[in-house]
Amino acid sequence: MRRSDLVRVLADVPLPEHPRPDLEQVATPAEPAADLALAAVRWGGLDGRSVLDLGAGTGRLAIAAALLGARPVTAVEIDPDLVEVARAAARRAGVDVEVRAEDVRRTDVPADVVLMNPPFGAQRAHADRPFWDTGFRLARWSIHAYALADSRTFIARRAVAARAHVLETLPVAWDLPRIFPHHTRRRVTLAVDRWAIRTENHPP
Repeated sequence: MRRSDLVRVLADVPLPEHPRPDLEQVATPAEPAADLALAAVRWGGLDGRSVLDLGAGTGRLAIAAALLGARPVTAVEIDPDLVEVARAAARRAGVDVEVRAEDVRRTDVPADVVLMNPPFGAQRAHADRPFWDTGFRLARWSIHAYALADSRTFIARRAVAARAHVLETLPVAWDLPRIFPHHTRRRVTLAVDRWAIRTENHPP
């Protein structure tokens, strides 16, 4: 699938109607969602691989993986309202995604590839850490994720502790529109990294 076609499909996936600040429900924009999934393709492929999307929101990353041939695809989201949105979005996209309503800390679904855009920790410090802990615990082949550039040292150290190998840390400009009532500016640009990490349990 061409990037432009993938972006077009993902742009049709709805945003959270009433995003919760406590959960930092900031949807992954369509283009970064497509780029993360395509990076996973470049670093080992998604076709025929199992994928786990942690903190799936309305399901853009999981849907992208399924469109690129991943199977089975499991999406985990704690907000039951977004779970229903993600399920409906997957059906509209014509892909098979199992969307589970649960806390990522309780997730026990090993997968070849983990995709995620965890909370950046703007409302609660270290909100991203359970996502990374679960990712390193369950990813058999690789992890592909977005994170604030400020988290670079933590993630690199966590990878070393997990005996994983960082393949790529690519800085990207992340355009964040005003979403929550406490946002005072119409738009801000965040310093964000796109990570590609090979885990220790990848197949030979």
